[in-house]
Amino acid sequence: MERSESGNNKKVFEIFIAGLPLKIKTSHDEETVNKLVSFVDKRVTEALHLTKSGSLQNAAVLACLNIAEELIALKKKALTELDRFENKARKAMVDLESSQELGVGLDH
Repeated sequence: MERSESGNNKKVFEIFIAGLPLKIKTSHDEETVNKLVSFVDKRVTEALHLTKSGSLQNAAVLACLNIAEELIALKKKALTELDRFENKARKAMVDLESSQELGVGLDH
């Protein structure tokens, strides 16, 4: 369910995470909200089954830690790939500059 807030682009959504009803206000569209809620609900529900206490609070923290771990790993991988591409670009520029200094080209 959603309802618009007057005077801004934000909407209020009534959502459920691990059965807990929540209201959130966001400028995201309904499809994005549904994807986010589904993702978080799945993670918290999975973590809830793993906690011995059955505490929703503990499950939420565990789910957050798992999501943060994945995010940090993805950022690290993305930065590594970016460094790799930057190094290739630098090498290509050096090679290009070297070939121009040597007068290497299609005309020679």
